[in-house]
Amino acid sequence: MANQDAFLEYIKSGYTFKGEHFKLGCAMLNGEVVTGADVLLPLKTLNRHGLIAGATGTGKTKTLQVIAEGLSDASVPVLLMDIKGDLSGIAAAGSDNPKIAERYQKIGGSWSPAAYPSELLSLSQEKGVRLRATVSEFGPILLSKILELNDTQAGLVAMLFKYCDDNKLPLLDLKDFKKVLQFAGDEGKAELEKDYGKISTTSTGTILRKVIELEQQGAELFFGEKSFEVDDLMRISDDGRGIISILRVNDIQDRPKLFSTFMLSLLAELYATLPEEGDLDKPKLVMFIDEAHLIFNEASDALLKQIDTIIKLIRSKGVGIFFCTQNPMDVPPSVLGQLGLKVQHALRAFTANDRKTIKQTAENYPLSDFYKTDELLTQIGIGEALVTCLNEKGVPTPLAATMLVSPRSRMDVLTPAEIDGLVNNSKLVKKYGEEIDSESAYEILTAKLQEAADKTAATEAAPKSSGKQKQEKGVLEQVMDSSVARQVGRTAANIITRSLLGALGLGGKSSKSKSWF
Repeated sequence: MANQDAFLEYIKSGYTFKGEHFKLGCAMLNGEVVTGADVLLPLKTLNRHGLIAGATGTGKTKTLQVIAEGLSDASVPVLLMDIKGDLSGIAAAGSDNPKIAERYQKIGGSWSPAAYPSELLSLSQEKGVRLRATVSEFGPILLSKILELNDTQAGLVAMLFKYCDDNKLPLLDLKDFKKVLQFAGDEGKAELEKDYGKISTTSTGTILRKVIELEQQGAELFFGEKSFEVDDLMRISDDGRGIISILRVNDIQDRPKLFSTFMLSLLAELYATLPEEGDLDKPKLVMFIDEAHLIFNEASDALLKQIDTIIKLIRSKGVGIFFCTQNPMDVPPSVLGQLGLKVQHALRAFTANDRKTIKQTAENYPLSDFYKTDELLTQIGIGEALVTCLNEKGVPTPLAATMLVSPRSRMDVLTPAEIDGLVNNSKLVKKYGEEIDSESAYEILTAKLQEAADKTAATEAAPKSSGKQKQEKGVLEQVMDSSVARQVGRTAANIITRSLLGALGLGGKSSKSKSWF
């Protein structure tokens, strides 16, 4: 009994916070819930990122759901990466059942069903708000990293972006970028080399092949207009709750490069757009990335460095990022060290490698006089987890084996009819639903090349004049004289912001612009 009293005091002192917080569950000792040992999460430090890990079927998704609900109730917008397609139920109220009643008898408090204000997003043809960004907004640095180009090839991409900036040739989609590449390697090579330096035809061909590879993973659906505005991720509903945006990407599991492209563009855009905030009383936005191994396992060294850099920087913008994965070792050590909240569900010890992972995982948690962490990792049940977070001073809280609260929303997916209803009532679906194909680099260059070809053919067909021949304008000069080109108001990302983020190895656009890049 004395040991339980000491444990209760240990948890209470570690999980008492002055600012806003919400209940994650109740701590356990020797497999039994200790009444009053509430495990709370302080909103102030949830911009310090987090990890939700555990074997299949241990309750990771439900934990993600609980934390997302707590944030929404506190007026914090949430973005969920729904890779398995099982998070849409957060938009519908849950149903009571005997297991929930039994759980709340142990952990205290009461449970009531609630549907949360939600928005469905999509990178593909799934129903919901279509997310897009233009190639110009994406920027040359980030595009080069996604394409895994070497320094010479990346320099050529930067030169082509500069050429398009200077000559008002909007790069809206991959079709535009491919046309510029072809132009630079053929008809326009001489004119570009005159003002911008030597161009290797081998390099343009290599870049073109890599762009086609990216297209094969569905990137043509992502690049284009209308660009998504990041402000639309940070909305509050009429009842004061944060809107939960659910990005359904279950149809791109076999296209990791597209998912990495989207993730890095979004993170870089948030970093470029949001003002420096420091440590706020609560985050401005929290993102949850389910099945995070899809990012890390397929990422190149350059992309991993990009993620590592932006994770360190973006918390000062008021953005928290939570990774959800089966094995905590999926997350690189440099990123794992940045994650303030850790919720570790049970791990399975089927092999020697599993036992090694469990030992390594236990070493990532604070030492405790009340637990043998490595043993406990294989013993905790479904809906239970080891929890530690950062208190308001940034110090790790005591390790707590926790019986977690139940989600108030549905622990299942929406029906097709419910999805249709959500989509039909969405203002954002109407805002971004129309696919725009504005006149851009592809159309302008194609038209002027055709005009030049027609003019050349007419000149060759005409009889020779004895007077001085009028020199034909070059293709570039024709483009610049074009009334269409002069009317094109869009240019690539703001030079000042691109230079700033270039120093950090990031892409982005100026904070004045609210669309992606």
